[in-house]
Amino acid sequence: MTTHATGPLSGLSWLKRGINLGRHNARAVFGAAAILMFVALLPSIVQLTVLSLLKPDANGSIVVAAVSTLLSIVILSPVIGGYLRLIDAAEHGRPAVAADVFAPFRQGGDAGRLIGFGLLMTLSYVAIAMVLIGLFGDGFIDWYTKVLTLQQSAGGKVDPAQMPDMPAGFGRLLGLGSILFLFLSGVYAIGFGQVALGRRPIAGAMADGVVGTAKNLLPILLLAIVVVLASLPVGLVLALVFGVIALVGGLIHPALSMALVMPLYLALMVVLYVVMFGVMYYLWRDVCGQDGSQEGGPAAPSNPSNHHTVEL
Repeated sequence: MTTHATGPLSGLSWLKRGINLGRHNARAVFGAAAILMFVALLPSIVQLTVLSLLKPDANGSIVVAAVSTLLSIVILSPVIGGYLRLIDAAEHGRPAVAADVFAPFRQGGDAGRLIGFGLLMTLSYVAIAMVLIGLFGDGFIDWYTKVLTLQQSAGGKVDPAQMPDMPAGFGRLLGLGSILFLFLSGVYAIGFGQVALGRRPIAGAMADGVVGTAKNLLPILLLAIVVVLASLPVGLVLALVFGVIALVGGLIHPALSMALVMPLYLALMVVLYVVMFGVMYYLWRDVCGQDGSQEGGPAAPSNPSNHHTVEL
């Protein structure tokens, strides 16, 4: 399966189509996004609960965060794969319901391969981050440990005046990290689509992600710039709207303010999930071609008894 180079303005097309996603089956697309959003919150809830009960030191907090990340990969990867398949079904006029996000956990759903790709991408993130820190982040680990220790001792409320000075070269580390994160985001979008929809093995999907991202760096970069620039005015408008609603509700009763703002906030998050994964889906579809889209739905593996095997 080959990857294709797209035009420089393709990023704008992915964003536009992501915004319009759901017109064919809004109930399934938005309902599944709500389910995905709540599932994504579970590892964080578990992490916060463990931290509040055990109150570990800085090293213990890092261990808890690592376990939470692993739990997130195991739970979320199949659900994300199910959501991409649901989007593909909706876009091709096939029947789909919100509960289809859990289909990968069923017999023949390829949950193992989806989790395997999520683990491989996470290991890639960690390895690249460690290389960057080793080359350009002198003193970063010590600074980060001090910040964690300070947060633990202050109960999460840290006086900015007590924050240790950032290590020299932190800006360069942040800039290089942002560029590599953008590249890896493209690798993840294309590679995960190949595993979930293109039925590619993990290693092949990773290779497709790297090559496909390299071929489409310009549209991916343009997309990132547009999203960052648009988020500023949109964020200000939303903050103003939410502030006015909270103020009006608070004049009547503080509980009413929360009751008015919270549903709007959750609805906004659901919309963001739909747009984000819509962009991910259309990026994959344009780069990998229509042959990656399973018109009849994902085919079951030839050996159902091994559907949880991680294929390399």
